Amino acid sequence: METLVFLFSFSALGILYAMNTIPEFQEPYTILATGVAVLVVVFLFYFLITRGNPPKDALFFVFAVFSFTCVIDLVSALEHDGIVSGFMEFYQKTGEPYLGTAYGIMMCYWDGIVHFIMYLMMISRITDRKAYRTLGLFWAGSLSANMTVFIAGILAGKYGSEIRPAFWINFLFLLMPVWGAITLFIRPKDRPLIGGYNAQHAQSMKLIWRPSDIILVVLLLAAMAFTALRGLAALDSPLEACSIYLKNYEPYLKDPVGYPKVMMLYLFFYGLPLLGAFVYGLLKPGCSWMSDWTVFLAGAMIQCQWAHIGGSLHPRTTAPFRIPDDAFWCVLAANLLYTLTPIMVVSRVYSNHYFFLKIAPFPGQTGLPNSEEKDTKYKDK
Repeated sequence: METLVFLFSFSALGILYAMNTIPEFQEPYTILATGVAVLVVVFLFYFLITRGNPPKDALFFVFAVFSFTCVIDLVSALEHDGIVSGFMEFYQKTGEPYLGTAYGIMMCYWDGIVHFIMYLMMISRITDRKAYRTLGLFWAGSLSANMTVFIAGILAGKYGSEIRPAFWINFLFLLMPVWGAITLFIRPKDRPLIGGYNAQHAQSMKLIWRPSDIILVVLLLAAMAFTALRGLAALDSPLEACSIYLKNYEPYLKDPVGYPKVMMLYLFFYGLPLLGAFVYGLLKPGCSWMSDWTVFLAGAMIQCQWAHIGGSLHPRTTAPFRIPDDAFWCVLAANLLYTLTPIMVVSRVYSNHYFFLKIAPFPGQTGLPNSEEKDTKYKDK
């Protein structure tokens, strides 16, 4: 099935080429109507071909339809960068002109490559009746952050007065990952929630005897400070540290396109509390929620950082808002370390998950009668 999805997705090239050559399809409301019609047709296509053996997971159709749009995003990025031509000229003018910003281009590359690969992987696992919950949470975090910043950036930035009808399709791409995240969060976990003797041993170790966790706690605290600094700078805080950082390190935060500022506020109000919660999760044993929320936030932060770093370096960002030459490597290193921190936390949680499990009660530790204790089996999962 994933092969069919891969091949069918590239039929989007034919649609784009036809719309780019037929003037009647280039009117703003016609673009909106055509976009909605294409999404409906793609959904019906997959619904009909799977009717004999329908997938048990409704998210299959979301992934299949969105994989089609990934090709459109990739072509958009490539055309704005001058690598291809003849597909999206009309859309740049009467569709969504903000896709030509540095952030929009980097966002489209991420969607057209990373999300596309994830869709094919999740479709493959659904077809094979295998679990994909962890990958799905990463996708939900990534796309929800992507679209939240994208939509809010359009409304708050300089393109807020240039909204065309095609803009409203974006809300579909915001609502679906939110629905997907809720669906995946309430599903049973791929890993056990209860641990036995190994979990008890892991959780009996103090932080001083867990050097890797000490390093992660330090990195998370540094990430929290970095998030707070950039969030306050985006809010025009009068603090001297914020003014210095904004002027000498990342003037991109004040780019009038609006995306960098919205992204910093998104991380400040949502990412910062979760980073603090992860510090707690590394200090307090038995926080089973860490396995889900670390993956979700990692997807969001990595996508945000990709668009932020790429946007600040892209030629379409005007010179006054690019990273100053004398601070280039310092800012780049800080942003890369900030990006790697959630990945390292996820790796820690999944490489040795015993610390984050609830501990099963052992015989003699419960209030059960002796006869019930004898009948209870304890298994270290």
